[in-house]
Amino acid sequence: MTDTRRRVKLYALNADRQWDDRGTGHVSSSYVDRLKGTSLLVRAESDGSLLLESKIQPDTAYQKQQETLIVWSEGDNFDLALSFQEKAGCDEIWEKICQVQGKDPSVDITQDVVEESEDERFEDMSDGVPPVELPSCEIGKLEEINGIISSCLPFPVRREKLALVIENDGYIKKLIEVFHVCEDLDNEEGLHHLYEIFKNIFLLNKNALFEAMFVDDVIFDVVGCLEYDPSLPQPKRHRQYLRGAAKFREVIPISNPELLGKIHQTFRVQYIQDVVLPTPSVFEENMLSTLSSFIFFNKMEIVTMIQEDEKFLSELFAQLTDESTDEEKRRDLVLFLKEFCTFSQTLQQMPREAFFKTLSSLGILQSLEITLCMDDPAIKTASVDILSYIVEFSPSMVRDFMLQQVNTQDDDLLLMNIIIEQMMCDTDPELGGAVQLMGIIRILIDPENMMAPVNKSEKTDFLNFFYKHCTHVLLAPLLANTCEDEPIKDDYQLVQLLSLILELLSFCVEHHTYHIKNYILHKDLVRRILVLMKSKHTFLVLCALRFMRKIVGMKDEFYNRYIVKGNLFHPVVETFKLNNSRYNLLDSAIIELFEFIKVEDIKSLCMHIVENYGKLLDRVEYVQTFKALRQRYDQHQDRLKDRSSLDAVPSILRNNRYRRDPREMDEEEESWFNQYDEMEEGEAVVPVADVLSKKHDSELDHVGKIIGAKGRDVDSGCTAKSGMGKSTTLLTGRVLSPTTSVNSVSVEVKSPTLTRKGGLVDYEGDSDDDDEEGEEEMEDEDRDDDEDRHNDRPAAKRSRLT
Repeated sequence: MTDTRRRVKLYALNADRQWDDRGTGHVSSSYVDRLKGTSLLVRAESDGSLLLESKIQPDTAYQKQQETLIVWSEGDNFDLALSFQEKAGCDEIWEKICQVQGKDPSVDITQDVVEESEDERFEDMSDGVPPVELPSCEIGKLEEINGIISSCLPFPVRREKLALVIENDGYIKKLIEVFHVCEDLDNEEGLHHLYEIFKNIFLLNKNALFEAMFVDDVIFDVVGCLEYDPSLPQPKRHRQYLRGAAKFREVIPISNPELLGKIHQTFRVQYIQDVVLPTPSVFEENMLSTLSSFIFFNKMEIVTMIQEDEKFLSELFAQLTDESTDEEKRRDLVLFLKEFCTFSQTLQQMPREAFFKTLSSLGILQSLEITLCMDDPAIKTASVDILSYIVEFSPSMVRDFMLQQVNTQDDDLLLMNIIIEQMMCDTDPELGGAVQLMGIIRILIDPENMMAPVNKSEKTDFLNFFYKHCTHVLLAPLLANTCEDEPIKDDYQLVQLLSLILELLSFCVEHHTYHIKNYILHKDLVRRILVLMKSKHTFLVLCALRFMRKIVGMKDEFYNRYIVKGNLFHPVVETFKLNNSRYNLLDSAIIELFEFIKVEDIKSLCMHIVENYGKLLDRVEYVQTFKALRQRYDQHQDRLKDRSSLDAVPSILRNNRYRRDPREMDEEEESWFNQYDEMEEGEAVVPVADVLSKKHDSELDHVGKIIGAKGRDVDSGCTAKSGMGKSTTLLTGRVLSPTTSVNSVSVEVKSPTLTRKGGLVDYEGDSDDDDEEGEEEMEDEDRDDDEDRHNDRPAAKRSRLT
């Protein structure tokens, strides 16, 4: 759509009383049959999907705020807001709402009646909804005024009418005049009443009242009224702080008076919400939602106005990167930029993207390269916060900048290496800044956010860049401290840094399969990391063990072979042994590692562990893990023995001669053989493949020679009998297994009768006792075969197996 008048941002108030951006679209009002009424419709400008479909209810209170906002509630605690790009569009929709509800478009709120219970409606209707009347504003009537306002708060109807009375009568300014008199007279009782009155006015939750209280000539007096809390022995000095201690530093002159006034107002209102007002009770939390909205939309306006002032931002970055800028000035510039980025969090997706692109084009990342290396803790901390905002919103933008640096900068000057070095140089004993920088690095190297369709090679290019130019910098402290059998240094700060590095490496193992695998092999990285298991700091030992667990958890045979070849379980077993069965986290973590190997049945690691450490681990009986590992190992060995014994039998015999009991013929196969029992004995047609491999030929010839050798020692004329009492001939010549896949070509061969011995099927008569009978039978069968081929006799089915 090209009509910018109807372009809106849709917001919804969440449980934390913050406005969530629901998207940008175009609003319209039309009759919806399903809802049976005129409704507000918002369709997304990106794909046209429906973001909002809200029927204009006749009793819903719609509020028009700041000329471009319409706010209303749907149901309990579900507030919605439409922020219009142009005032004209807001006026059009507001007129439509007022037309449906029969209201004058000049009002800022369409309904006096907001949500209320049925009992309250009945009560108000029976009373004729009398108007709320406030007495004249005098010192002597402050207690009465306070009582009337307090009595109206529980009832929505009376609350709405009270707000209208206060707004229309200019009651706030009258109360301020009374406050000046009470303060001049030191009238403590009157000041306490005024505190309660203004606190309750805030709980009315009306934007019109807030706008009246937050103008420049009134807001300090409102803060003054809230200083006299009757529950405190002495009044607070909030005005003194706002006027004196809280100094506004204009690092770059602001020429726009509207922007300047909005900045001051937002700071003071935020101070009132966070400091001056008492902490709201559970029942009062929802009664300050409009105040949060007021601050939220103020921040949006500030960011928009600054972003549109190109001269202001250009001057800011010019001074920030200027070497002649003094440190105090640079600190103010960085702190302002941080506050600017913080305010930008209130923007929705597209404006925030444009915001960060503007900052990038002005050189914010080049500026951070300078400020991150500053010695001033305030500058460094603020710079890390700014970088965090940028990376969390658009990591691709930062990655593109880093890739562009490769051809123009040395490795030491790359932004990624600067981040890594600042992580290592953190002076905080708890490494608070290092933890934040580690999180930034983790986001940048996360492949999950490298799937942008615009740049399909981003993942490959950036990971190649990271492992080629940056990984050696990241691992330098780890490799320097593990070049011997024990850690060279074991102080607390270094140990904490190494734990952060190990956390990053574990992340890389899980997400960077190819690159980290080569790096681990090249640097023998696992062995170096396991040296840290000799540290006196248990949490570092656990970090090293966690890395080992991550490696094993990948279930990658590359890693498994690397572990077995390097005997890398030795440090783990030694640590387990030194722990001496103490019931602690270390003991449980090591046992869980072995349990994982057992459950996942990682055979290579199981065999390695049992063969090398089985005697030691078999003594551990308080868990069943190692006993189960031993059983798995024994099962593997039994399978290997069975396989080796089977390998000793020629392949043709393994395939054809032996058959186990579970493969006995079923009833259908039995009946098939019975059907052809009366056919001529000893003849069968077996299909054969067109081409037989030389390997099968040699094996079959070898079997024929063995059978022929046995036949020469036996008497001739003896034939083997089939299970049905019919003689069959022994197998001679070149044949295929009955299980061989078939082609269209077939040949006739003699099919032997099989018998089963000890669970396997064997040839009848194929024993040393019958050797002498085999020779003549084979000769007779050879002659029969020749006759069959010449006579083209009909081929019989294969003879029955028993």
